[in-house]
Amino acid sequence: MKDEAGEADEMGGTGGEADEADGASAAADDTAADTEAAARARRLAAWHGSERTLAHGPAEGRIAERLAALTAALTTGTTTGTTTGTTTGTPPYGGDGWVDVYGDGIVEELERRVAGLLGMEAAAFFPTGTMAQQIALRCWAGRTGDPVVAVHPLAHLEVHERDAYVTVSGLRAVRPTGEPRPPTAEEIRGVDEPFGTLALELPLRDAGFVLPAWEELVEVVEAARERDAVVHFDGARLWECTVHFGRELPEIAALADSVYVSFYKSLGGISGAALAGPETLVAEARAWRHRYGGQLFQQWPAALAALDGLDRELPRLPSYVAHARVVAEALRKAFTAAGVGWSRVHPEVPHTHQFQVWLPYPAAVLDEAGVRLAEETRTTLFRRWREPGPPGLAMTEVTVASPALEWTADDVTAAVGAFLATVRELMNGDGGPAPQGGQALP
Repeated sequence: MKDEAGEADEMGGTGGEADEADGASAAADDTAADTEAAARARRLAAWHGSERTLAHGPAEGRIAERLAALTAALTTGTTTGTTTGTTTGTPPYGGDGWVDVYGDGIVEELERRVAGLLGMEAAAFFPTGTMAQQIALRCWAGRTGDPVVAVHPLAHLEVHERDAYVTVSGLRAVRPTGEPRPPTAEEIRGVDEPFGTLALELPLRDAGFVLPAWEELVEVVEAARERDAVVHFDGARLWECTVHFGRELPEIAALADSVYVSFYKSLGGISGAALAGPETLVAEARAWRHRYGGQLFQQWPAALAALDGLDRELPRLPSYVAHARVVAEALRKAFTAAGVGWSRVHPEVPHTHQFQVWLPYPAAVLDEAGVRLAEETRTTLFRRWREPGPPGLAMTEVTVASPALEWTADDVTAAVGAFLATVRELMNGDGGPAPQGGQALP
């Protein structure tokens, strides 16, 4: 690819001015990159050093710590969320066996475990959820003879996978609804053209980790069946949906023809995903996994971390969901008591252990306030903020996990007070980034 100076020379110019401009632009880019790298290092150090946090983020662990955790999993094991010593002399998870080669050994053990947990015939391990999703949809399109996928415009397939199912597999989307919620049965019936697959993200993350009621989900699936469509669940976070639905995983998964689950979004794994469904579909998916470059030589660290997460985190997710409701209510009341002109916790009663918080201040100010709070009090309340709507109205995603179980509602209130005090200083110009819009705190 030509640079700007090269294009100027070909067009008859001397290139001198372009050289200067290109050099200045490169210097500015380098400076911006250095600034962002420094800011990221500061954030990670502040979060890592916090003694109180609602959850440990996946990016803030150090390599040595992660290796130590994997070693601990192999030497002590975990069952039903509690650490147990190994009295048999046999390391758990086949730790005394050979490493996997192209998906055998510990990877096969993980696949069997997931299929059993979901009540499916078979499951295949994938290095990424994006690969698992697009292969699932590709396989269903071939079997139904229909390349059209009914999918929500806020679904992960649409927002976070760079149109993989369209660009790589040649599929096409129809939208049952544009509302920031899961589609209804009536909307599925009202789609004005045929579709071969209905893809449902449970929960719908970018709408606020929201779920339909169980009866609504059953009706939506039935509506898709009426239209001779198969149903695929994007269940990256399906693990924590049992509380809201009041059903166990096999009953939830049984509604779908195929289910994708993630091992790092809720279970604390390193990476990886699984696609579960009928044996014939999974066999076909394995063939496409190889073609897509997903047949990795060795994957034992990711498989080990996933198995450990299934033992350690999966049994605790219901307690996280329950406590998320305590935290969400305390946040909402604290913002109201502080006189914040407009704030929102969405949903007010979280459907899972994750939810959104919206505040009427610039994201840069809220980011800085969060880092300062962590540095000065060793408490991390919020992480990154962004402005997906009007400028000056920012949103963050809150995850409630094991560390949050020690927080009472009063602890949340106190942390909100300290956070807003820092926001007040920044909004009033007492150091930090200059705010762009937003509402000054009283």
